[in-house]
Amino acid sequence: MKPYINGYINRVRSSRRLEAETHRNIEVIWLLRHLKPDFRTIADFRRVNRSAFKQVFREFVILCRQLDVFGRELLAVDGMRIKAVNNKDRNFTRGALTKFINEADEKLADYIKRLDEGDAQEEETGGHGGGTSRSDGKLAEKIAAIKGKRDRHKALLDELDKTGENQISLTDPDARAMARMTKVGVGYNIQLAVDVKRKLIAEQEVSNQVLDMGLLAPTVEAAMDTLGVDRIEAVADRGYFKIEDIEAYEKAGITAFVPKPIRGPAVAVAEGFFSKEQFRYDPGKDIYLCPADQVLSPRHFDKSRDNVKIDYVNRNACKACSLRERCTKSFRRVSRLENEAVLDRMAARLAGRPDILDQRRESVEHPFGTINQWMYQGAFLMRRLENVRGEFRLTALAHNIKRAITLVGVPGLIAAVRA
Repeated sequence: MKPYINGYINRVRSSRRLEAETHRNIEVIWLLRHLKPDFRTIADFRRVNRSAFKQVFREFVILCRQLDVFGRELLAVDGMRIKAVNNKDRNFTRGALTKFINEADEKLADYIKRLDEGDAQEEETGGHGGGTSRSDGKLAEKIAAIKGKRDRHKALLDELDKTGENQISLTDPDARAMARMTKVGVGYNIQLAVDVKRKLIAEQEVSNQVLDMGLLAPTVEAAMDTLGVDRIEAVADRGYFKIEDIEAYEKAGITAFVPKPIRGPAVAVAEGFFSKEQFRYDPGKDIYLCPADQVLSPRHFDKSRDNVKIDYVNRNACKACSLRERCTKSFRRVSRLENEAVLDRMAARLAGRPDILDQRRESVEHPFGTINQWMYQGAFLMRRLENVRGEFRLTALAHNIKRAITLVGVPGLIAAVRA
């Protein structure tokens, strides 16, 4: 572990460069007592012990917890995308493969048609069209090239059909094409749970899931286990907003602060009518009060989805309403999910702590900035998900060690380790 920890803290991650450090760096020579492993030995250690790095990271978090540098009250959670060892040209989605195959079929049909026309023209000239023969030869070469490429794409599409995946990567099969807004072509999704007290990483995990939805609960639950708490607050951005997840947070002892995504206006608002927010819900009576103070009662239940949707209406009140022109063309329907109360509670929490989103950004962006800019972790060196997880655990461990040295100093940290 010594060359890896020293290397990651000092921006050296490559096994070949770590081998060079054992020959030239006085610190590393002293640490290894003149041992000089070659790059294959160093690389094999990282690959073979990838699972053990998780326990090493956890033990250091527990050590820092004993030093009281973790607040254990509020975690800031966010995701970061890091590039994989896979060029975007060697990643194919189901849609891109289908599109290419259709375009190839159209080109092949066109080329074959032109070949048939050339054959017919040659018959008319009695076989004396030398230029036509050369053109047919070039067309035949193009047809063979397109057929070969089409067959390769069709084989990739068949592989997707077998696995049920939506995309495939050729260099690193576990890597996935990330969303365009992340500026990472093909990579992995890194989840961090950062304690806001000292900006130390309480939990980290690497996933090849493109979106963040569904990743907050497992990340925070793992952090709670390491920090030794039964309940904790967690704040995340809009990318984690999903009503089923938010309901699960409460059951797991997580008090979540996740803002609702800003989506396009509803049809009524787009037409200039009252928004849903102008209708007041009364949980005690299970009714809505419209802007004209009329009661809208539950009438229709849509059970065709995971969350039961309830429509609140009052047709008779809408017919004689003086505000009808500002509300609806016929009668107004207000929809509400059966478990929407969890969203109301979270909205109330966010309204009571308006600064918590800024606190999240200030906390979680600190380790992200350190990892990206100071530690030069712009891309992974290894392939496959489990290997990449082991590689990033070393990165997170190095970040926490460097941060702990800043907070408690080298003598204090050595004393804590010995104790």
